[in-house]
Amino acid sequence: MTASVRAHRNALSALFLLPGITISSWITRTPDVRDLVGASTAQMGLILFGLSVGSMTGILSSGPLVSRWGTRRVTATGMLVIALGTAVIGTGAHFGSGLAVAVGLGLFGCGMGGAEVSLNIEGAEVERRLGRSAMPMMHGFFSLGTVVGATAGMVLTAVSFPVIAHLWIAAAVVVAALAAAIRPIPSGLGRRTGAGAAEDAPRAAVWKDSRLLLIGGVILALAMAEGTANDWLPLIMVDGHGLDDALGSGVFAVFAAAMTVGRFIGGRFVDRFGRAAVLCASALVSAGGMALVVFADNQIVAGGAAILWGLGASLGFPVAISAAGDSGENAAARVSLAATIGYVAFLVGPPVLGFLGEHYGLRSALIAVLVLVLAAAFITPAARERARETADAG
Repeated sequence: MTASVRAHRNALSALFLLPGITISSWITRTPDVRDLVGASTAQMGLILFGLSVGSMTGILSSGPLVSRWGTRRVTATGMLVIALGTAVIGTGAHFGSGLAVAVGLGLFGCGMGGAEVSLNIEGAEVERRLGRSAMPMMHGFFSLGTVVGATAGMVLTAVSFPVIAHLWIAAAVVVAALAAAIRPIPSGLGRRTGAGAAEDAPRAAVWKDSRLLLIGGVILALAMAEGTANDWLPLIMVDGHGLDDALGSGVFAVFAAAMTVGRFIGGRFVDRFGRAAVLCASALVSAGGMALVVFADNQIVAGGAAILWGLGASLGFPVAISAAGDSGENAAARVSLAATIGYVAFLVGPPVLGFLGEHYGLRSALIAVLVLVLAAAFITPAARERARETADAG
């Protein structure tokens, strides 16, 4: 591994860490935010819709922005918008404004959607240069960030630390760390000008690739599993299993820790067994964890099931993104499209789960996600590596 590739990988790992810290800082305070703005479950679904709309805005605009400005500038801008959104969420909660919280979540989602696409394009390039699996580890730093943020959030929730101060501190951490982490990222990656833009003309046609769309289906389901925990797990444990707010946040911290472990050790399983087998196992394990949360009436069993849920969901997005980039020509366009499909989960999931939860309870609402994840297990063969397919055919 050359020094430039190592520096590039390490910088990306640090940049993946930052959104994890901020999103878990917000997630662990969702019960407090709900109380501060006086929102019902359905109203919280609408507030969370701001995150979904922002995410889709960021994800859909990221492709053209990367083509024009390159991944480095898009990543830096996205991270700054994440910090701004985090601060607005805290301020809106402090003043009891659900609308302001929704706007802050929209900014947060927009920054995160744009930054994540550009980071995944960068990660696919690093993986290509390394010649082995690296995306799970880089996403592992995102999960590590969620563990750090969730642990801090659990402690701060327990001592009734003000939400506004908590989220402003998280925003300041992002800005300070970004200044150092962005420097080793090479400029120009993903940028298309002149002849390069002409060469990239087939980008628009990648959505016609049925194999890529199947991979996108896997991403959709497993991103829904991850996103559902991110949006609702503390509230599911509080409202559905009777835990207090601090313990509800603690269960999310357990989920985040399981995600982190799965991503840091998952690369070796991908290299040994292949993407399709790992994705199939991930879907089944995640479904098992969710089923226990839904159907087990024991608080300890339901809390422990977050480990299975997190381990199963951990490799879905990064491994499927790698499969998308490796599924044909125009890797950047394929990664962008696959990520866009995955973020549909963040657009559809929060409000749907909120409305279902209002009528049937959050635990019962999880059955819809459970069925989707089980269905995804049957289409994971689309993620098989082309080299592995060629060897099997021979």
